[in-house]
Amino acid sequence: MISMSAPSQFFHHAVTLLLLACTLQISASAATVQKIMQRGKLVVGVSYVVPQYVAGAKYRTPESFDHTVAEDLAKQLGVHLVTVKVTAQNRLQMLAQGKVDLLLLDLTEADADILRVNASLLPTAYQASPKLIMRNDTDIKRLAQLKGRSICMAQGSRYIGAMGKNYAAVEKIYKAPADALLALRTGGCDAAMHDDAVLNGMLALPEWKKFSASLPLSASAARLTFVLRPKDGELASYLQRLNQEWSRGSYWADNQKTWINDVAFEVYLDQNVPDCH
Repeated sequence: MISMSAPSQFFHHAVTLLLLACTLQISASAATVQKIMQRGKLVVGVSYVVPQYVAGAKYRTPESFDHTVAEDLAKQLGVHLVTVKVTAQNRLQMLAQGKVDLLLLDLTEADADILRVNASLLPTAYQASPKLIMRNDTDIKRLAQLKGRSICMAQGSRYIGAMGKNYAAVEKIYKAPADALLALRTGGCDAAMHDDAVLNGMLALPEWKKFSASLPLSASAARLTFVLRPKDGELASYLQRLNQEWSRGSYWADNQKTWINDVAFEVYLDQNVPDCH
């Protein structure tokens, strides 16, 4: 007599896998503007989730513009924003499975080429390269002299790890850009690093002119980019129109100016000792 246990077990597993596949297919259905608005929530995958503000704490402007853009997008849709941390290893999987509606990432050309194989990319007008700033009287004149010297950065910076790896510098990570720049001003660091798109504007302020020493870095520029699943055409069209509207107007210039002025003011409020000499 032939036992039916093995075929039955196979059939059971096959049905289970089929049901799981159907479930994944449903969960990964196309994200549309209407669905997001009906849900009342926009879920955006980002490289760093900005900590929620706690009442009574000092407000700190975040490192990247991804959170600002995600908030503005959620406001446009009239929904609540939820940000989810993604990594280079899981971001496409999170997107494909529908765990996020879209990704908002700073991408170099090399990064974009890799993602473009499995995703649709909508670059924004914000592009930046890393910029290193130091006091004008610094004794660091060449990149090789960064070895063993301290460089202040903020949490969420895409440059974390690079200076230690490439130049054997000591990276000191602070809560926010204002804290990193304050440490530079008061002698806590030999240099600070951030996007050139905003640091160049900050150095134009009178109180920052004596921190305009810099060294050229051989690093690729990155562009803030919306990343979507190829089937999310309706959402892509909406973002394309919004992106064009922002690019034609003063959206990016206004955001950069706000970042510069806010961070400079946060440093000013907290600096209770003179600049280092």
